[in-house]
Amino acid sequence: MTPENDVIADHDELVVSRVTVDGSTAQCPRTKATLRLILLEEDQRRQLHDSLLQGAESQYKDFLGTKKKDVAAAAKHLTNFANWLDTREGKPFTAIVDGANVAYYMQNFDQGKFNFHQLEFMVDALEKMNEHPLVILPNKYLRKHFHANTGSSNYKQTLNRREQAIIDKLTKGGKLYRCPPMCLDDYYWMLASVSDQTVSRNGIDLDVPPGNEEGRWPGTRPMLITNDQMRDHRLLDLMEARLFRRWYSCHIVNYNFTAFVDNECIDREIGFSTADFFSREIQGNPTPGYGTDTGSGTAWHFPISDWDADERLCIRIPSSKQNVHK
Repeated sequence: MTPENDVIADHDELVVSRVTVDGSTAQCPRTKATLRLILLEEDQRRQLHDSLLQGAESQYKDFLGTKKKDVAAAAKHLTNFANWLDTREGKPFTAIVDGANVAYYMQNFDQGKFNFHQLEFMVDALEKMNEHPLVILPNKYLRKHFHANTGSSNYKQTLNRREQAIIDKLTKGGKLYRCPPMCLDDYYWMLASVSDQTVSRNGIDLDVPPGNEEGRWPGTRPMLITNDQMRDHRLLDLMEARLFRRWYSCHIVNYNFTAFVDNECIDREIGFSTADFFSREIQGNPTPGYGTDTGSGTAWHFPISDWDADERLCIRIPSSKQNVHK
């Protein structure tokens, strides 16, 4: 077993150590190098965008079966959504909510239902954290009557007055997007993560740095609020696995709370497992200098599969030792 060493190294010291990266600053204790969040590059974002359009069209075709309708309609609807995100005015969205996932969360009991109060609870919690949420919902759940599937049963649910009021409030506030009939909502909240939101963002970087004054957790924006593990998504076949993992680790935020029974909840606390704000993949970063020294070489950090999430194998060959062998 490699022993852990978190003592700061001398600027000309060869480092081969097991370290624990600071979870709040992303800094290595041995070298003081700061690990980066490695995001999708522009061409990779475009690849994800195109893969989603392709997947949406394929899913729509399978849904229709032998019905003679325009199988390209799903891609058109998704493109319309992308255009809406890019051209809408107002505050840019910093949190995209998988509405069906949240509303069905922990509802597999006798009185379970598609719970709109859980959606309202999630939106309120995000807004208290200075996030601007957008809820994505399939069209069927916005009808007066719809079939709900809580896992334990499949029954016809009828919207009551309080539930309709939640829908109206989200709609009026511009916080709800209705997916067209027969279109898979997952593609919509996934696409939202790589949208430029050109007009509303107006060139502003939405990502949140560590130690920000607002107390928001650091990382990529928009984040995606869902507990969907996406193990069965066709996108996995349409995109390189490494790039999919990079996208997933940067954007996905899991959550937990006590299930609501209708509009009641005994513990109104919500927990989040935040997305990464430094990447859990091999990376090299410059180390800061000491005094008049301009730097001490590049520190490489390697994640090891059976170590803790923030532990890395750190290797640094100081610049002075590299120059000796030139």
